[in-house]
Amino acid sequence: MGDNSEPLVDRTKFTRSISHAQDELQSFRTYLRWMCVDQSNIWTACLSWFLFICFGLVVPALSHFLLACSTCDAKHTRPYDWVVQLSLSSVATLSFVCLTTFVKRYGLRRFLFFDKLCDESETVRRGYTGQLNRSLKIVSIFVLPCFIAVTAYKVWWYASGASQIPFLGIVWLSDIVACIMELLSWLYRTTVFFLVCVLFRLICNLQVLRLQDFAQVFQVDSDVASVLSEHLRIRRHLRIISHRYRAFILFCLILVTGSQFASLLITTKSNSELNIYKAGELAMCSITLLTGLCILLRSATKITHKAQSVTCLAAKWHICATLDSFDANDGETPRTPAIHGRQVFPLVGTDGESDGDEVGDEEDDLDNNKLIPAYAYSTISYQKRHALVTYFENNRAGITIYGFTLDRSTLHTIFGIEFSLVLWLLGKTISSL
Repeated sequence: MGDNSEPLVDRTKFTRSISHAQDELQSFRTYLRWMCVDQSNIWTACLSWFLFICFGLVVPALSHFLLACSTCDAKHTRPYDWVVQLSLSSVATLSFVCLTTFVKRYGLRRFLFFDKLCDESETVRRGYTGQLNRSLKIVSIFVLPCFIAVTAYKVWWYASGASQIPFLGIVWLSDIVACIMELLSWLYRTTVFFLVCVLFRLICNLQVLRLQDFAQVFQVDSDVASVLSEHLRIRRHLRIISHRYRAFILFCLILVTGSQFASLLITTKSNSELNIYKAGELAMCSITLLTGLCILLRSATKITHKAQSVTCLAAKWHICATLDSFDANDGETPRTPAIHGRQVFPLVGTDGESDGDEVGDEEDDLDNNKLIPAYAYSTISYQKRHALVTYFENNRAGITIYGFTLDRSTLHTIFGIEFSLVLWLLGKTISSL
């Protein structure tokens, strides 16, 4: 972070912001092409919109209105199908529109901040590239279990109720085609939704890596101006992420909340029958939507917590320097000789416990109980340190939605509101039984 630092790699290798066929995003771009959400030219754009309209809107509508099976037996009726289809199609539409807008407006490299990696350390670059390579696996981890369960349910539903389900032409051929189309529609909608959620998680992880790397400035004798400049750059990137994703997170929260309340309302009626045959698909839909929402909220609160931990780290850095300077001036306590090398202090906390004791998985260079070494503030005056800490205290960074910071307190507020609405809805439905 110092003025005399040399670049770790050749910057000309990373300065391009235009995508290239053989760059780091080759596998990710191939994945988007197979998902048919690539709109790099007019033909792929037409194909992308055609498949979205087909699997995201037309197939769910035909499935609900043509395969309602109102005359089927108790195990094959689908009284909750409209909630499932409407919920999945609404979040898929939101995700598809947001994803295509992001890629078309910013480009894939710029949207994923790969054009900014030239300013980052080698640790951040390697960590972010590894996160990108794992992101597609994370999408599969979330999608495949739900898809396998839905596949088993659909195969059973069509196989056991073939004579009752409406069909066109040959019964078995009509059922096979309908089953495949329904499964492809479910897979398409859930994958698009999880893809946007995981991309948000990926971008937030980049900022976590940057903040952890930024924490190293308090372990060396850094210039206050360079520390302030780097923090301003991180805050700007957090504002960019918030601006891009705020509409998606807000509407996703509204849609998922509406879907869950609709599910609760129809399943708590006096004449409703709940069993795995009727409500199994509704349960899988709820699990899918809540999982995606949890990915968004957890990623946002994590980066907000890490960004606000900088204030605590700066305050600890300031007080260690202040106490050290007062000990030297008062002469009451012998001062440790000045250390100009990169000697590390004993890894102990304020309570004298060793670093080997279990402290949880949340402790890192940004949020820990370790003391700050003396060489980290040997040339910085008290006024500069105090001004920097005051700046951190009054300029807390994080992910925001139209001015509201997404931190743990906000999550508690959201949970309280949701829980109050659930109790109110249960009071309305159960009291009528």
